[in-house]
Amino acid sequence: MRTILRGGLVVDPASGTASAADVLVDGGRVASVSALPILDAGAAVVDVSGLVVGPGFVDLHSHVHSIAGQRLQAFDGVTTNLDLEAGLMPVERAYAQAAADGRVLNYGFSASWTSARGQVLAGLEPTARFHDAMGLLGDLDWQRSSSPTELTAWLRLLERELSAGALGIGVLMGYAPRSDPAEYLAVARLAAAAGVPTYTHVRELVEIDPTTPIDGSTEVVIAAAETGAAMHHCHVNSTSKRHIDRVLGTLERSRAAGSRVSVEAYPYGMGSTSVGAFFLAPERLGAAGLSPTSIIMLGTGERLADERRLREIRATDPAATCFVEFLDERDEADRARLRDALAYPDSIVASDAMPVEWPDHRADSREWPLPAGASTHPRTAGTFARSLRQMVREYGLWDWVEAFRRCSYLPSRLLDDAAPAMRRKGFLAAGADADLVILDPDTITDNATTTDPVRPSTGVRHLLVGGTFVIRDGEPDLDAYPGRPVRGEPR
Repeated sequence: MRTILRGGLVVDPASGTASAADVLVDGGRVASVSALPILDAGAAVVDVSGLVVGPGFVDLHSHVHSIAGQRLQAFDGVTTNLDLEAGLMPVERAYAQAAADGRVLNYGFSASWTSARGQVLAGLEPTARFHDAMGLLGDLDWQRSSSPTELTAWLRLLERELSAGALGIGVLMGYAPRSDPAEYLAVARLAAAAGVPTYTHVRELVEIDPTTPIDGSTEVVIAAAETGAAMHHCHVNSTSKRHIDRVLGTLERSRAAGSRVSVEAYPYGMGSTSVGAFFLAPERLGAAGLSPTSIIMLGTGERLADERRLREIRATDPAATCFVEFLDERDEADRARLRDALAYPDSIVASDAMPVEWPDHRADSREWPLPAGASTHPRTAGTFARSLRQMVREYGLWDWVEAFRRCSYLPSRLLDDAAPAMRRKGFLAAGADADLVILDPDTITDNATTTDPVRPSTGVRHLLVGGTFVIRDGEPDLDAYPGRPVRGEPR
């Protein structure tokens, strides 16, 4: 089927252009882009005048592994969502499960450092299920340093995952922050040899924990310089907290020296994780400027009253999802910190989208609107629309070319070496994949809140994945499951 998108403002971040044009989609590719009207009697014509047409957003950091969650992300302009920070293991099973269930968006996974260590150090067999992997985070056995034999064993597991098509190595270092820094260098060397990136949730900063074996952000910089690996620093806003200026300065000096260091951020002052995480231990909260009342349980909305309640829930349900308020969005200085993280040169927008959960513990839903009781972090539904609203309309720090560069082009280019299929994504020209978002520049905005976390963003009028309309005229096609796997080349 051929489709002409007629008369929109066509944005191509690769060439740095934004101009009125027609776009012809033929099958799963962009066939042509023309400033003159495209005449094709056999093509369906969709009038997109007054709208912005650009390459669909590529989310490098999404823990959404469900149709329900992907539909929320579709209304946020996302066409490809990848779980690269945590990853899943075994990656072959993760891809097979996603394909069997069907996916609205393109999908992919990194090799899970956490699960590989968990298998070797704690004897826990990975299931390729995100919730099971999150349950591991409160287990102390896998957080320790490895013996030489153990290190060799779990590095071999990661090598196996890369050979099976994993998109690099996801490292949840912040959840095992006392492990030997030499192990992280070993991972970076493996990544460099395989030609794939690492994606790191860094360990604690020295300002927050002076006893840390190494400052988390500095560790990424050192590994990049010593090994030549491409090192991606995940959600710099949440791990840096009020030390964002220092961290961004550290990263900038590394980049200026030629290291391949990239960074991502999302526009929220509230994170989300499992309540059993190392850094949420009661005795550790104060150094980060937090307290038990900074933690809110997902689903119930319970704000933890005190240390006793925090210890209780960490003991009984360490995998339970919670919100963590690490910056105060009502405070102008904290809002400026979030703004600076997004404005940093080449900072990539990434959501850290969390799974959609229900009180009855169902795994997924194909219904739309979502069944009552659904809950998640608001960033799952709103990260990209919120970033556009703030950075383009309200702050005036990005034009539309820059917005698509941050949301589409840069994340795609990060994966060029690991997954050659990504070379057709993130730009809008003949030959590109027809993963396209068509949005209203005046109304694009997020709507999700902590009290209504699954309220979709508005302003995405059409969304195509592989040339298939997932959203048309603001309504989802509930029979469309065009998502395809993004896999790495065997290493």
